[in-house]
Amino acid sequence: MIKSSILFSFLIFSLSHPSVSSAGDIVWHGFGAQGIIQSSDSNYINDSGDVSLRLTEVGLNASYRINQKLRVSAQGIYINGGNRFDEGLRIDYLFLDYQLLNSNSWNINAHLGRYKNYHWLYSATRDVPHTMPSIVLPQSSYFDAFRDVSLGSDGLSLTAQHLNSLGEWDVRLSHGSSRVKDEQTENLMSKLATGALEHDFDTQFSVSFSPLSSGLSLGMSLLKTKFSYHSSDNDVFTDGNARLSRIMLSLSYSAEYWDINAEAMHEKAKFKGLFPEGRDENGISEGLYIQGRYFIHPDVTLLARFDTFDANRDDRNGIKYQQNSGGTIPNYFAYRDQLTLGASWDFSTNWRVRAEYHKIDGRARLAPVFIPDTVTNDSQYWDIWALQIIYWF
Repeated sequence: MIKSSILFSFLIFSLSHPSVSSAGDIVWHGFGAQGIIQSSDSNYINDSGDVSLRLTEVGLNASYRINQKLRVSAQGIYINGGNRFDEGLRIDYLFLDYQLLNSNSWNINAHLGRYKNYHWLYSATRDVPHTMPSIVLPQSSYFDAFRDVSLGSDGLSLTAQHLNSLGEWDVRLSHGSSRVKDEQTENLMSKLATGALEHDFDTQFSVSFSPLSSGLSLGMSLLKTKFSYHSSDNDVFTDGNARLSRIMLSLSYSAEYWDINAEAMHEKAKFKGLFPEGRDENGISEGLYIQGRYFIHPDVTLLARFDTFDANRDDRNGIKYQQNSGGTIPNYFAYRDQLTLGASWDFSTNWRVRAEYHKIDGRARLAPVFIPDTVTNDSQYWDIWALQIIYWF
């Protein structure tokens, strides 16, 4: 009832207000999305595996131009995605955008505050439902349980666009940190983690190149980040930290009636302390997804995607992982192969309905990750289906 009333109020508000105001050059937009989803035989949405309405997003974003070079941008959102992330209100971003340089060939901006992550293909658009390619993003690159941390950080971000005779170059550099909520700590480590997880820093660099009039874009991004954990009394985890280093390669190609997108991820994790003595979680994880869309009509889009993830490239079938757990954690928690089929229809101006189905082999990246729920997730194969209606202005 609460979710429905929030969405209804938002839609009435959006229909009765324009998206652009001339006063002070304020530009604002909003969106509302409500869906129905089920993830059978898993705790991805809920612990029961029943059909759920916990697929709600309502948001409003705005920008205000202070002068020719300075602008402030912000977005607030209410989100409920079941067990994927914590329910409630949050500020996705709030930053000052200062134009450092604007010429015929260069455009350079600095973002100070809670900036957005522009380094991956969908990292900057995953907070707005109708700009995402699907209801559920590929989990090899866009881990739901850490949505808020990966969406952006508090700090400084630099973005630069350069146009020359070869094409357009986009270069980005950012450094900051994010607050880790208790719910995110539980999603990663389990409810047995009673201490505090802190995000010490997140540094990212990326570059992409789009040849002129080609429809092609090639990109690379680098990430280094560190988390620290401070244990409490009777905690199953100990004081420690985790350092992650990631490299991602991306490819996008757009044609008149179809497009293809792909990202490959290689991530090295190094832990110091944190786990009970004798447990080794160091390793290199790898992931890849390939996604294709076909536009059979300006208003109708079909989608197909294959997404694969291995928690340890030296143990892709999870046999060692199961052995190291003393046989308590099945091997299928070490990998995840996911096939997605979907369709969307823009049935009216700024209205969209979409549907999708996921068939999955493996349970990697199901929350909690460090101590998996082996009771609810007791089979190797599972699936997800979802329907969603979206309005935006």
